[in-house]
Amino acid sequence: MLEIALITILIAFIFTFTNGFQDAAPIAATFIASRSAQPRQGIILVAAMVFLGALLGGTAVAFTLSGLLMIDSNDETIFVLLVALVVATGWNLLTWKHALPSSSTHALIGGIIGAGIASAGLGGVYWGVIELVQPPHELGGVAKVLVFLVLSVAVGFIGSYWMQKTSDFLLRNSQRSINRRIMHLNWIAAGAMGFGNGANDSQKQLGIIALVLFAAGQSTSIVIPFWARFICAILLALGTIGGGWRIMNTLGNRIFKIEPIHSFDSQFFSGASIGLSTLAGAPISSTHIISSSIIGVGAAENPKKVHWSVGKDVVVAMLITIPVTAVLSGCAYFILFTLTGV
Repeated sequence: MLEIALITILIAFIFTFTNGFQDAAPIAATFIASRSAQPRQGIILVAAMVFLGALLGGTAVAFTLSGLLMIDSNDETIFVLLVALVVATGWNLLTWKHALPSSSTHALIGGIIGAGIASAGLGGVYWGVIELVQPPHELGGVAKVLVFLVLSVAVGFIGSYWMQKTSDFLLRNSQRSINRRIMHLNWIAAGAMGFGNGANDSQKQLGIIALVLFAAGQSTSIVIPFWARFICAILLALGTIGGGWRIMNTLGNRIFKIEPIHSFDSQFFSGASIGLSTLAGAPISSTHIISSSIIGVGAAENPKKVHWSVGKDVVVAMLITIPVTAVLSGCAYFILFTLTGV
């Protein structure tokens, strides 16, 4: 089983790279599309801050993710995580090919749920429903993940909408030269978002790696080794640089024509939503938060100029990713189990 554990960790690193261009690259979308930075400048800044966020981020999100499975067998836990990672990585590559800003987080959560149910039934997943409906009404497990996935997107949309309305009012008599100052602010906002995204995204993979090491008997408790954090930080940054241009085009140009003030308003509430979710230990989707904030800004500026068909595609991807990857993961589990007899 040690060999399977090593393969699982390797696939976790591959997933981290795909996560870089699926969830981290959209951070640079509005920053670059608003002409606040040249493409090379913008992507390097975001990649550097993603690296620092992943390297210096906390552990709350990692422990939330590592606690989603309720499977007694350590060998079975590793096998379930292997299947979940394979499916989530495949989903990332598929949606990237079609330039659709799907969510690595949703794909990974769906993969864990599907494989967990296939392995041990509904009891193989920590749903957190009982803890939520009974005193003291605590959020945990899948319930915590789903609540924050919805709340974070809602905050991105509603917050960006009203911030754009406020900006329009405050800057109604301003000269075009104000854009230079806003562009400078966008560098700060993009850097902060990159750091927060790196901190949240890296912990998803780190939680799985820590759980695999524990299940394989390579650690006495679920802890995150520095070498794993460092490798994840590098891979997230490389993924941001190498593969995110297609998705950046969708978010930066195809939903709404973005000006510097739109970029700042979008980044401000997206960053706030990502930061609060990370502090709460909730794995969220940066892609969907940013997508919703861009739609919110566009709706506030002029709903007629928003390409709602693109927004519809983003929303559809948001709704179907978890159930689709759960089904795929469950099927993949049974296929691999039949072939390997693990």
